[in-house]
Amino acid sequence: MARVFVTRRLPFDALDRLREVHEVDEWPGDMPPSAEEMQAGVAEADGLLSLVTDRVDAAVIDAAPKLRAIANMAVGTDNIDLEAAAERNIPVGNTPDVLTDATADLAFALLLALARRIVPGAAMVRDGEWRTWEPAGDLGADLAGATLGVIGWGRIGQAVARRAEGFGMQVIHSSRSSGVPLDDLLARADFVSVHTPLTPETRHLIDTDVLARMKPTALLINTARGGVVDQDALREALHAGQIAGAALDVTDPEPLPAGHPLLDAPNLLVVPHVGSATVRTRAKMAAMAVENLLAGLDGRPMPHPVT
Repeated sequence: MARVFVTRRLPFDALDRLREVHEVDEWPGDMPPSAEEMQAGVAEADGLLSLVTDRVDAAVIDAAPKLRAIANMAVGTDNIDLEAAAERNIPVGNTPDVLTDATADLAFALLLALARRIVPGAAMVRDGEWRTWEPAGDLGADLAGATLGVIGWGRIGQAVARRAEGFGMQVIHSSRSSGVPLDDLLARADFVSVHTPLTPETRHLIDTDVLARMKPTALLINTARGGVVDQDALREALHAGQIAGAALDVTDPEPLPAGHPLLDAPNLLVVPHVGSATVRTRAKMAAMAVENLLAGLDGRPMPHPVT
C-alpha cells in the first residue's frame, strides 16, 4: 500500500477507488496548501494528486524522496516542473480532452454576455435604473455575420468554432501550424477568443501591440491561461477604448486581489476560473487523475501521460 497526498478535498466517487488500495492524506483546508505545506504534505508520499492551483516545483519534488507518480487534475501542466520530475523519472499525468465542451460552452457564454451586455443589463434592473424600453438603449453586437478569430486551434478552440458556426458566424483561426497570420486575424475579427496553452513563447502574447491591432469594436475572450494576456496592457486598452470589451475566466494571479487595478477597467467581465466547472466534467477529471495515479504507483504506463 502506497501513501498518496491529495492537495484538496475532492467530493467525487473516484477518490474511493484510491482509498481502497492506498493510504490517502487529503489536505483539509479550503485553500490550496502553501509552498511549505506542500513540501510537508509530500514528505512521505509515494503519489501526489495535484490541482491547477498547486505549484509543484523542484523544491516540492525534492522534498518528496519517495515520490514516484504525479497526477495533475488539469489539462495544463504549467504548474508542474516537468524537468524536475523527469530527472527523478517520475511520471506525470493530466486530464486531457475531458473539459473541451465545458470550457467551449463557457467561452461562448462569455462571448454572448459581452455581445449582448447581459451583466450591466441585469445590474440595471436590480439597481432600479431600468426606466423603459429605449430604441437606442443597451445596444449590443450581432453574432450572425460577425467574424470570430480563434487564437490556438486545439480541441477547445475548434469546439468554440463549431458553436460559433451554429450562430451564423464566420470563423478564422491562427496557430503555429495552420490558419491565417495573427495580424490578419486581428484586423478581421469582431470577436477574439484565446485558446493557446501558456508557454514561454505565449506568455503575454496578447500585449499592447496585439490589442492595438484589434478593431475598436472588437471583444476579447480568454479561457486559456491568465498569463497569455498582459493584464496591464489590457487595462490600458479598455480605458483608452482601443477595444470594446473583454471577458476573462483566467487571470494572473488567481484570484485577483480585491482592488486590483484591472478590475476598475470598463466593459470587463471576470469570472472565477470556472471553465471546467460542471458536475460531469469535474467528476471525470477526478476519475482520470485517479486512473493516472493508480497506474503510476503500480509501475504501469499512465493512461493519460504528459510527454
